[in-house]
Parts: sequence; structure tokens; C-alpha cells
Amino acid sequence: MKSKPVLELADVKAIAAAAEAEALKNNWAVTIAIADDGGHLLHLQRLDGAAPVSAYIAPAKANTAAMGRRDSKVYEDIINGGRNAFLSAPYIQGMLEGGVPIVRDGQCLGAVGVSGVKSAEDAQIARAGIAAIGL
Repeated sequence: MKSKPVLELADVKAIAAAAEAEALKNNWAVTIAIADDGGHLLHLQRLDGAAPVSAYIAPAKANTAAMGRRDSKVYEDIINGGRNAFLSAPYIQGMLEGGVPIVRDGQCLGAVGVSGVKSAEDAQIARAGIAAIGL
């Protein structure tokens, strides 16, 4: 039997705080979602001024990145490359940049999804959060 690391509440809190700090530093109103390795929501925070729809998009991006074990941008690129049939993939809704997996030693521990600004900026916020736990 193999063992693998998992996110603990302290990790989730550290990721959320760092992601929030990155958003606030840039004056970006976003929603930040953190999911476990199965894509289940562990944390959701909608900053002041963030659009209500971002509270749906951010968790979808986190879910997609966690379940796919890759950045959600990969799926966006596949679709933009002409493979429109990929839109019918089951259980994947957040196929926009801004979902970033949390990976340690080749194992996906979960993901961070951000929504509210340009997609590359969403991903920047997610990566800043993940960096807070040394990954």
C-alpha cells in the first residue's frame, strides 16, 4: 500500500491567505476556491466587489484542475484548438484558465481555482496561494 500527502486545514488556510494577499495587493476582486484531490470544495472566499458568478466559476476551475491533475488552461487550449467535442466531457465544467493543481512529489493534493479578473491573473493568484505551502 502506498502513502500520499494530503492537504490539512492549516495548508488550506495558508493557501487562502496568500491567494487573498496577492489579489488585494493587485486590487483584484475575485473568488478563491480550494478543493481536495477529488475536486471537493474545502474553502470558498468571495472578496468584496467580486461578481456573484465568480462564486460558481472558481470552484469549477478548482474541481477541473484537481480531477484532471493539470491546469484548467490545458482544457481551454484544447477547446480553443478546435476540439469542441471536449465540451461534452463529463464532470468538467471549469475549462478556463485559473485552476491550478497542488502537486507534491508527483501527487495531486487538490487545486486552487480563482475567478474574477483576466484568466492569467486568476492563475497568478492561485499560484501565489500554492507557493505559501512551499510548492
